[in-house]
Amino acid sequence: MFLIAGLGNPGRQYEKTRHNMGFDTIDELIDRHRIPQGGIAHKAMYGKGMIAGEKVLAVKPLTYMNLSGESLRECVNYYKLDPETQMIVIYDDIDLEPGQIRIRKKGSAGGHNGIKSIIAQLGTQNFYRIKVGVGAKPKGWDLADYVLGRFSSDERIAVDKAIEEAADAVEMILKDGIEAAMNHYNRKNKQEQQE
Repeated sequence: MFLIAGLGNPGRQYEKTRHNMGFDTIDELIDRHRIPQGGIAHKAMYGKGMIAGEKVLAVKPLTYMNLSGESLRECVNYYKLDPETQMIVIYDDIDLEPGQIRIRKKGSAGGHNGIKSIIAQLGTQNFYRIKVGVGAKPKGWDLADYVLGRFSSDERIAVDKAIEEAADAVEMILKDGIEAAMNHYNRKNKQEQQE
């Protein structure tokens, strides 16, 4: 079984904000694969289903972003999963332009509080992650205000495409492995930047 976790903040006021890229990608996967909603457990909304022939637990932590690790630790412990090989975390990244995604199999938190919490709670930096670009904050802006803000209509088009691509990337990781997905998506982004 794979744990697929999308990070975000619960509540209507946070819907479609930059910080909720993970939630939006989980919603895309749930719609696409008709994953039934399981309700609430382990401080998360979750659903169990199948993607690319693999059993998955699709999770949206309800702890708010900065405590995401609490929910994921409970999921990992309850289902006896290895977070280094059976977990994919999807979240927003201000170092990528809106519309870009990047896949990593390990790394530091890079200043992202949700990832910081997961690393602290699970005791490892080695877990698969899909970063969805939201663009750098404008000079003089408060970071919290920026990530809790919404996209312009032009950016939203690019971001909606990136959410679909992040869902495609989850499918590829499950089907072909992390290396194949990194080669495909990270190279694709590089080519698009050069054009």
